Amino acid sequence: MKFNMLMAVAAVAVAVTATGCRYDKSGKGAAGDDAQNLASDVTTVDPEFSDSDAESGSIDSLQGGKSFEELYQRCTDVNFAPVYFGLDSTVLSEGELGKVEAVASHLASNPNRVVAVDGHCDERGSNEYNMSLGESRAVIIRNYLVESGISADRIQTRSYGEERPAVEGYGESVWSRNRRAEFAIFQK
Repeated sequence: MKFNMLMAVAAVAVAVTATGCRYDKSGKGAAGDDAQNLASDVTTVDPEFSDSDAESGSIDSLQGGKSFEELYQRCTDVNFAPVYFGLDSTVLSEGELGKVEAVASHLASNPNRVVAVDGHCDERGSNEYNMSLGESRAVIIRNYLVESGISADRIQTRSYGEERPAVEGYGESVWSRNRRAEFAIFQK
């Protein structure tokens, strides 16, 4: 009996380790999780992207590998609200689309400006997983901006994974504010 129990615990440990994540990937999370609320009003933006989509907007593929920070001056006259995501999600919710549309409107009105979209995650999950998820979040926003008429060469995506939390701490109220994408506007 003890051997069977030990084998069951070992099997669960192997399964959790293989997924690279320390939490429930079903998206249900804990009771009262904001991810359920965010996921309930999703838009029709397709969260899928190909590797070529990710590469086409990344820093390394633009301007010979130079970031917008190296090429342009950061604009301090405008600041946009972060876009928040549900748990383990790259889906833009209806409530967050207005934030992306505000950036698109600003860029359309200011053709000499460019944007860097920074994807972030909460602390749960492996570093590799969170870097990938952060990039996916930034690419989803990039794709939405391109669909809104902004040229892809005016948009860079970056991922910081869990490395730059907006809020330090533990629990859903902290994690929900760290699952985000942020905008940095630069002047050509």
